Amino acid sequence: MSVDPFDKGGLHEAEAVLKAHGVDAYFREVAERTGDSYAIIDGRKVLMAGSNDYLGLSTHPKVIEAAVAATRRLGTTVSGSRPLSGSLVLHGELEERMAAFLGQPAAVVTTTGFQANLALSALVGRGDLVFADARNHASLVEAGRLGFGAVRRYRHGDLSHLRQLLERAVPGTGRLIMTDAVFSMEGDAADLRGLRELADEHDAKLIIDSAHDLGVLGDRGAGLAEHCGVEDRVDLITATFSKAFASIGGVLAGPAANVRYLRYNARPMIYSAALPPASTAAALAALEIVEAEPERRHRVLDLAEGLHNGLRERGFDTRPSTTPIVPVTFPSMAEAGAHWAALFDAGIFTNLSGPPAAAGAMLRLTLTANHDESDLDRILDACDRLDAPRENDIPPVTLTR
Repeated sequence: MSVDPFDKGGLHEAEAVLKAHGVDAYFREVAERTGDSYAIIDGRKVLMAGSNDYLGLSTHPKVIEAAVAATRRLGTTVSGSRPLSGSLVLHGELEERMAAFLGQPAAVVTTTGFQANLALSALVGRGDLVFADARNHASLVEAGRLGFGAVRRYRHGDLSHLRQLLERAVPGTGRLIMTDAVFSMEGDAADLRGLRELADEHDAKLIIDSAHDLGVLGDRGAGLAEHCGVEDRVDLITATFSKAFASIGGVLAGPAANVRYLRYNARPMIYSAALPPASTAAALAALEIVEAEPERRHRVLDLAEGLHNGLRERGFDTRPSTTPIVPVTFPSMAEAGAHWAALFDAGIFTNLSGPPAAAGAMLRLTLTANHDESDLDRILDACDRLDAPRENDIPPVTLTR
């Protein structure tokens, strides 16, 4: 008798256990979003403390109007792939503007951020080696799997382990170091300078995913590479527009030859319909605001620092994050789920996460530039009422800026 391919264990089983304990944390449907980063869920207005809309631009009038105007002029979809009938003048403008913003010679736009990372599989030929941080986002993991080479995972943030793996590599093999710049769950930042030094020492290419730092970190908001001063030393930057850039879509930016190779050879990109007009125009409008209003990223960093340190003062450990991603860990998913439910009952929506997305059971909190100090106080007051294990002497943190 054959095995049913659908009859497998997985995260749906963990969700069933949580629901049995009265925790309904996933696929909650939002009826409406408001400009102050609140949302209507189940007929209740809740403080949205789980959004990646870091700069609060998804409800900005200029972004919305740009999307509407592009739809009126160009329709709802391009109905084609970029190499054939799906390229728009808007795409070219966004690519040119993003390349300049990221300090790179060239860029190419994809339909999603996940797809931008899947496109990297075109770089992984037979005999090539990918050296990947163990906590990389799933899209980078899948890029390695889709390629024809081998993947070597190094312990999270452990450059000495990475060095050992690089030293064992057969001479003459293609070598790619792939890492998140800011890790999406725990919120810590990669040591890009150290990674660049190792890449130079071992003749490897360095590719970074700036999904969670684009628009947020760096003097211009160009991300961790700008903050670390390695903009001109990376071989490729990938990012998404679905977070600080208030849209959907992805981008790959770097030296012109590198981008051109992917533009013509990355199957996840060239065999997919291109980014719709509304999403392209929204990302362009968001970029203009990012460049014109640096106070937005300053505000979200200030609020995040207040949330980190307010929680730490109350005995909740948010390490290792030094970014607007605020993780609070728990011994088990049951405990994390119970605290998710308590906060939701208090009108605060957070993210409940666990393996494999996160290293352990956790709540992941984020504030946006549309929140204010009263929202921060509301979260901290609610956390005061949580019956959770609390630690002593957790040092304050100064965020990466």
